[in-house]
Amino acid sequence: MVSSSDASLRDLAGPVVLVGAGKMGSAMLDGWIGLGLDPARIAVLEPQASAAVTALAARGLKLNPDRNSVRDPAVVVVAVKPQVAGEVVPALAPLVGPSTVVLSIMAGKTLASIAQALPAGTAIIRTMPNTPAAIGRGITVAVANGEVKPSQRALAHRLLGAVGAVEWVEREGLLDAVTAVSGSGPAYVFLLAETLARAGAAAGLPADLAARLARATVAGSGELLHRSALDPQTLRENVSSPGGTTAAALDVLMAPKGLAPLMEQAVAAATQRSRALAG
Repeated sequence: MVSSSDASLRDLAGPVVLVGAGKMGSAMLDGWIGLGLDPARIAVLEPQASAAVTALAARGLKLNPDRNSVRDPAVVVVAVKPQVAGEVVPALAPLVGPSTVVLSIMAGKTLASIAQALPAGTAIIRTMPNTPAAIGRGITVAVANGEVKPSQRALAHRLLGAVGAVEWVEREGLLDAVTAVSGSGPAYVFLLAETLARAGAAAGLPADLAARLARATVAGSGELLHRSALDPQTLRENVSSPGGTTAAALDVLMAPKGLAPLMEQAVAAATQRSRALAG
């Protein structure tokens, strides 16, 4: 994750426009302010703003301002649902100045489809974040079009780094697999906690205790993985003793028809669906 010393936004040049302040947009907004970005330098376009976003207006944040009053923003962050992109993105064209970079977190919307609705030559970055961004522990993968300057890429990295780690790819087509691994991945982890709890109950534990054990185990193991310099395989091997209880369970999970092929099938299915949604 980008540290606050590396990613401070106190010296950011130009205003920031956030289009859409739902869960992901609000998480990014909180992260930016936490890294020193003055709310007075932010304009939010959100017809159903939460109480928390509305309260920031008292600190100078511009909530749903007249678009003619927002001149040449440094960045326009598009954080709306992809289903409304067709009406939202073209309406942003008047905001885009010659030095503006458009940063999209809309799933499935390609660089080309966004560019069609904006002025020719617009610098555009497409990203895929994930839901742990809500607690500052997300990971976002980004890809830029050919109009993006190094300074704009650095700015996008700082903004995205406010909610977690940032990775860059050069080929946009990789974002379908990224979506399948990290974008959808939190659901796989939550399913693990869900099914582990059910298995514990099936083994005789009270259901509420099984749920607490599963939740704490998945959360604690994730934190250990986050903090440890060891790779997942080594961490797994450290838990397992030959002939022990963990080994007996892993014999099932690592069987030829166990978890690995199922996960490959799941990621492949999500990748294919991402490509289909992108058209």
